[in-house]
Amino acid sequence: MVARYLVAPHGGRRAHPDIASALAAAARRGRAALIEIAPGRYEEHLTVRGEVQLVAAGGAGTVEVVQPRGGVLDAGGAVRVHGLVLAGRDADVVRCHAGTLTLEHTEVRAPGGVAVHAMPGTTVTLRDGVFRHGRVLLAGAGGLVERCRFGDAADNALAAIEGAHVTVLGSRFENSRIHGIRVSGARAHVTGCVLTGTGRAALMADAQAELTVADCVIDAAHGEGIAYIEQSGGSVDRTRVTGCEHGIAVVSGSDPVVRGCAFLDCRDTGINVGAGGRGRFEDCEVVGAGNVAVFVFGGGAPEVHGCRITRGNVGIAVSGARGRFAGIRVADLTSVALRAYDGGKAVFEDVRVERCPTHLETRGDGGTTADVQGALFRDFSLSAVEALGQSRVTLRQVTAERGTVGFGSCEESQLFVYDCEVKAAGTSGALAMGKGRLVARNLTVTGSEALGLLAQDSARLDVADSEFVDCATAGAGFLGTAAGRFADCAVTGTRGVAVVGNGLVDVVNLRTSLRVIERPAEPERPPTVVHQYHGPVIHGPVSQAQFAWGNENVTQNQRTHTPAQTETSTQAETSTSEDGNPA
Repeated sequence: MVARYLVAPHGGRRAHPDIASALAAAARRGRAALIEIAPGRYEEHLTVRGEVQLVAAGGAGTVEVVQPRGGVLDAGGAVRVHGLVLAGRDADVVRCHAGTLTLEHTEVRAPGGVAVHAMPGTTVTLRDGVFRHGRVLLAGAGGLVERCRFGDAADNALAAIEGAHVTVLGSRFENSRIHGIRVSGARAHVTGCVLTGTGRAALMADAQAELTVADCVIDAAHGEGIAYIEQSGGSVDRTRVTGCEHGIAVVSGSDPVVRGCAFLDCRDTGINVGAGGRGRFEDCEVVGAGNVAVFVFGGGAPEVHGCRITRGNVGIAVSGARGRFAGIRVADLTSVALRAYDGGKAVFEDVRVERCPTHLETRGDGGTTADVQGALFRDFSLSAVEALGQSRVTLRQVTAERGTVGFGSCEESQLFVYDCEVKAAGTSGALAMGKGRLVARNLTVTGSEALGLLAQDSARLDVADSEFVDCATAGAGFLGTAAGRFADCAVTGTRGVAVVGNGLVDVVNLRTSLRVIERPAEPERPPTVVHQYHGPVIHGPVSQAQFAWGNENVTQNQRTHTPAQTETSTQAETSTSEDGNPA
């Protein structure tokens, strides 16, 4: 049976004048106790042992227990607090060092300190509470947080460390100076929460932590919305991140699963994977990323499936890392939709890109590669595919429609095209220039407003079993010293000519009813040599001499060094005659 005690500062029948005296009476009896506290302000430090309930008799917020310095409540046993305001400073305002502690409809204020500190082996339940200024710290403890509000924490609003396990439901975190929730070497399940205005990542998992997030809203974090670092894992489902620096960051060996999330208007990147991070991202959306929607760098290796990218600058960029991307939809960007550079290796399957200047771009050394299987590139203002540097691109079953150049190999890059199609190109369906190499099999170019295929400069060409239909100027044009093979191809239609050759590309088994024009490449001109016959003639050894000729004026500056001085400068001017010889 529970023993009841009443606390009333102004006295009353069988009332205790303060909370501490009621706790002492309950401790003497050694039974479960219910202590009802009359409204008022109590300057006390409470040490609670055993099975005790502290309840504000006048309702939540009517009882305030304060300490100008130090903590307010030290709990050990089975302690429940309902409706109190607990305020301390520069210490653990509430400490649970043993047993269980439940705070319901309770407000804790902790400037310069810790609001609630749960020690190893304890269990804390926070329900419908408010926690201001200080953090809630679970160190090796268990915890349940329901419908609570955390505001203006000086560091992390809620931290689970050292093997703690906490479940957080339907709570709100505002303006934490560091993180809203940090999980370090611990486990946390966060569901239905709102986090806004954090100084760094709103949700942080580090030191091999496990963080599971579902149905949350994250807004205006100064760092990442969600961050997994140091081999942490877990999952993120149906969560919206808006207006953060990065939507989600996965680095240093971490490997979460992210499903059905939206990353909106992030200032830098939506999805950021690097430094050996991995992760699987399914059915996510990135809208309006300020720099790159999905950025993979520094050894990152994610798998991205069913991602939708709209607005923003760059869609997917892979640099010094690798990634596999399937079922990707990209539209309405201001720059490149898909990019691999500086050693990046990207594999794209079932990709659709619309209304971007360039749809795929590679740039870098020979280790930079992009493999595309089954893609539709539509409405590109510059090029559908552009390979630069020494990079390599392989296209299979790719269609490009309505743009300037379909597929292009430039500089020293290599472009391999198999079973692909280009429709309505403005300049060229396929292009090789510089020292680029283009290999194509079963390529179809239809309705180009200029050339179906163009090879120029010192490009190398190997095109076979391909068809060029209704190209306005020519089915194929070979310029400069471009060389190679154009075999078993067909040029059809009523416009332009079939081929404009340069004598260096072998045209074999061409099927066409249009004209073929051969224009042999111009031989390279020898370099220009200029002889100077009026210079000096030297018949013996010469040292420390200066000569000038062919000039109208020479100014000489000479500096000499002596042991007595750091630097002595003298200047002499020498004029020359009109023929350039010294006067």
